[in-house]
Amino acid sequence: MRLLAILSLLVALVGPAVAADPSERLADPALEQRARAISEELRCLVCQNQSIDASDAQLAKDLRIIVRERIAAGDSDDAVRDFLVARYGEFVLLRPRAHGVGLLLWGLPPLLLLMAGAGLFLAFRRRSAIAGLESLSAEEEAALKALSQEGDESPKL
Repeated sequence: MRLLAILSLLVALVGPAVAADPSERLADPALEQRARAISEELRCLVCQNQSIDASDAQLAKDLRIIVRERIAAGDSDDAVRDFLVARYGEFVLLRPRAHGVGLLLWGLPPLLLLMAGAGLFLAFRRRSAIAGLESLSAEEEAALKALSQEGDESPKL
């Protein structure tokens, strides 16, 4: 039973590593390494939380083939990414670029966190300032008591 569990674990761990079909691989190991590196950065549009390198989906296979074709044609890594972004949109990148809307998406959470921290700081500062006010003097307490007694003596409708 224990051997079956270990074997199942090994199959589960090795599965994504062999997602790239041997027929897809490039003959040049340096080019293949570049293709694998790019494939790890691209999102499988079917699985959405997996890279195309780890996915078994047909679209991921097609994308892996496109990556290898572009590399074999002499494109740089950036040119391959740009080609796929032009074709499928920024969503194909697992790590979106930090420009345009992507810059807003990267910068907005820290900005909101800073604003919330500043708001909390000001709220606590104001609260401590209010709590630190001196109590009323004897004259002010007497005047307040007189005013509240006057209010009680007014006729009720």
